[in-house]
Amino acid sequence: MTQTLIALFLIFSQLSLLAFGGGNAILPEMQRQVVEVHQWMTAKEFSALFALSQAAPGPNMMIVNLVGWQVAGWAGMLVTAIAKFGPSSLLTIMSLHAWERFKDKPWRAYIQSGMVPVTAGIVAASAAVIAHASDSNWLLTVITVVSALLAWKTRIHPLWLLLVGSLVALLGNSWV
Repeated sequence: MTQTLIALFLIFSQLSLLAFGGGNAILPEMQRQVVEVHQWMTAKEFSALFALSQAAPGPNMMIVNLVGWQVAGWAGMLVTAIAKFGPSSLLTIMSLHAWERFKDKPWRAYIQSGMVPVTAGIVAASAAVIAHASDSNWLLTVITVVSALLAWKTRIHPLWLLLVGSLVALLGNSWV
């Protein structure tokens, strides 16, 4: 158990420092570590935890706590939460002070503009990883594509998309 907790701490503290643009940017690596490298769960189980974390109220990185819980119970949940949120919080505080010091420098705007497309690409990769693990049949693929389009093109609240997608999957289960 101790080795598992150490492994969780090392993985999530590293992920903490990579979470530029929000927590979803680290989902592909989180999924790779817990599913492929350590085989603590299947891709389908990871996707289910992700869906649960997005449907529940609270921070969108609740998946961190859920993965810790799934792997090592209460201790795993505590270790992953501290490892994920501690290092990035400390780095953010230190970086903010330095960033403010250089607020009038022209290179700062170039760095910021370069980070935006990288962050968007990482978030898109996260979506692709979760979609690939979740879409095990044609109906689920259709739900994914329609949900993505509606989220992108409309102002429909994500909870409505979750509700309708769940109902379609439930009702459509007999078709597939």
